[in-house]
Amino acid sequence: MLAAFWSFILFLSEAFGIKWAPLNVPLSRRLQTLAATGWICLILFGEAFAVLLFIKILYSSLWYLAIIYAIWMLNDIDVCHRGGRTIEWVRNWKWWSYYRDYFPIKLVKTTELDPSKNYLFACFPHGVVCSGAFGAFGTNALDFYKVFPGLSCHMITLAGHFMVPLFRDLVLALGGCASSQESLLYLLDTKRHQGNCVALIVGGAAEALDSHPGEYKVILSRRKGFIRVALKSGAPLVPVFSFGETDVFRPPSNPHDSLLRKFQERFRQLTGISPLFPIGRGVFQYTFGVLPMRAPITTVVRKNLDPTDEEIDSLHAEFTKRLIDLFEAEKSKYLKNYENIQLIIT
Repeated sequence: MLAAFWSFILFLSEAFGIKWAPLNVPLSRRLQTLAATGWICLILFGEAFAVLLFIKILYSSLWYLAIIYAIWMLNDIDVCHRGGRTIEWVRNWKWWSYYRDYFPIKLVKTTELDPSKNYLFACFPHGVVCSGAFGAFGTNALDFYKVFPGLSCHMITLAGHFMVPLFRDLVLALGGCASSQESLLYLLDTKRHQGNCVALIVGGAAEALDSHPGEYKVILSRRKGFIRVALKSGAPLVPVFSFGETDVFRPPSNPHDSLLRKFQERFRQLTGISPLFPIGRGVFQYTFGVLPMRAPITTVVRKNLDPTDEEIDSLHAEFTKRLIDLFEAEKSKYLKNYENIQLIIT
């Protein structure tokens, strides 16, 4: 009876084009899928869950803990602009290594970095949820501290994430800091510390709207704020490109003149967040769902560019050239059909 029922399910699945995951999958791959599931749930629902949990505690017999936490949080609210609060134990969780192996993600060094300096990593592309940059710079799963001895890394994200109770503490523990000029200059100040690498996704939420498989469209022409920060701090600029980042999700087509794109742009202008549809695969089938696809991501760190007293436009043009050189020099190693893939800069 059970076999007949399962055969019927498979028949319906084939009729609707659903491809199921095999039953005899190694445990390691199951754990990788579990890690990716937990990660995307954290991205999509983590903040809402944290707020609900805080409210639940507030209206329980443990209400005083919520009050104490709220008072402490208000006094701690600026820490995201003052270097954050990294907890290496959290960055070393085994969960992150399963997450790394799910895609898998690789970190490639093409140059040596002097640990006596601080560096501004300008990362491209954003993709839907920065899968590669997060794995490389937001965790220790790719052994960043071994690849670049003497250096530590902070990922930059929206300041709004640090206003969410409980959730903010996880982001801080992973080395996250706010995307403000104050925060960047603090982290890059060599008088305070040395060996800091600050990973900034330059294109931000706007660039995420142009993330589609096989396409590499980055927003750089009108982004010069990070150049100003590099000039003010004296930190070398380091181009970073994650090949394969745009292949892990299949968002619906959203041309600039479409109703969907107009809605997304309007929502982003109001909230700072791009309303994306992370269409990928499911836990037990490969056809639809919100899990990322198993597509390899290779994050390449290129030779740094030291700021000088030149005009911002000149430095911006040189950085753009370096980014294009990185893409063209490395794409054949990490992309299929690379001859037909071009980097589009807007």
